[in-house]
Amino acid sequence: MKGRVIGNISNLYYIEADGKKYECNARGKLKEDGIVVGDIVNFNENENIIEKIEKRINYIKRPKISNITQIICVLSAKHPKPDLLMLDKQLAYAEYIGVKSVIIINKIDLDKKRVEEIKKIYKDIGYEILETNAKEKIGLEKLNKILKNNISVFAGNSGVGKSTLLNGIFGKEITKSGLISNKNKRGKNTTTNVSLYKIAENEYVADTPGFSTFDILEISSNDIAKYFKEFKQYMPNCEYADCRHIKEEKCGIRKALQEGKISESRYLNFLKIYEDLKDKEEHRW
Repeated sequence: MKGRVIGNISNLYYIEADGKKYECNARGKLKEDGIVVGDIVNFNENENIIEKIEKRINYIKRPKISNITQIICVLSAKHPKPDLLMLDKQLAYAEYIGVKSVIIINKIDLDKKRVEEIKKIYKDIGYEILETNAKEKIGLEKLNKILKNNISVFAGNSGVGKSTLLNGIFGKEITKSGLISNKNKRGKNTTTNVSLYKIAENEYVADTPGFSTFDILEISSNDIAKYFKEFKQYMPNCEYADCRHIKEEKCGIRKALQEGKISESRYLNFLKIYEDLKDKEEHRW
């Protein structure tokens, strides 16, 4: 039979096929290759053994998941404060693996001014933005439309409301909601395993473990500018083909920044990501 891996604990894989769930083990070589949530696999339903992994459309190393069609980047307006650096990493990574990304701003009642500031930056670039208040179920109807016929990953810091949004979609508590530390207003990580939750046929959502970093080490520092999608139209204006868009005088991106065509916050985050990638490249060995 052929099915989709929707979860795994240790060496036990949970597979959904033809509306039924199966618990399977994997043959030795497949264990070594690494089966991840989202994989389409061929398995023997009598022996409950996975025999083959189908070719992946895409693969994310951290958190490990495959064959997604969109990343839902969740921010909160406040508590925890919106982390636009992580958001820009996630958006760049979505561009890199070639999937759609949608931005959700949750807890919109806590800081309406900040919500508008964030919307202005990312709507001008062309990203779809959804405003929600997960606890009050505001925005869930629009979210359901966004999820339709997609395999979506919810990504964002702990405490932003990913689990509450998921529970609202399903109308029941399918994930344990995170807690906000009163001491530092940052989220405490509660989700530990990646799991796919089925909404309809070929329509799933994944809650990923809360994390405070998002590694995009597959992208080289010299290439990261390509995945800031508003930068692309200005890159041909650079004098040099190998322009890094950092200090070069005749740089199309820096010129667009000076003319107000590129958001300063996005450019500053690009610089931070570039320097971080470059530093890790230099200290890799």
